[in-house]
Amino acid sequence: MARQDALHTADRLHSGAIRLLRAVRVADDETGVSAPKLSALSVLVFAGPQSLTGLARAEQVTAATMSKLVADLEGEGLALKRADPNDRRGVSVEATAKGRAVLEAGRKRRLKLLQARIAKLPREQRALLADAAGLMLELARG
Repeated sequence: MARQDALHTADRLHSGAIRLLRAVRVADDETGVSAPKLSALSVLVFAGPQSLTGLARAEQVTAATMSKLVADLEGEGLALKRADPNDRRGVSVEATAKGRAVLEAGRKRRLKLLQARIAKLPREQRALLADAAGLMLELARG
């Protein structure tokens, strides 16, 4: 693929991914939890307990910002902090059962919206999209 073709594809993929995410993110409004909190909670649910530093790194925010987000998540019963068994001064943050349930319910609503859009496509396009989804996951792994 020529360099210009790769740039064009990258641009369309970037725009499409962002627009698609925005289209299904409306389902998150029903959770009553802000997007930054849901994003941090997603890391905790899918990657497991994290240090504050690790969670801040994953979310690309400062430690101070993450500390505030975690305090809010704790206040809402969605996450909890525990002493880090490997570092006496550190803490480990994990999702609570309520946090996992909120995140999973939101994920199901997003997937339902996406599934409805995909179902409207012709069979050939659905198959092409399934292949493209696999390629996108490969790209995400680097």
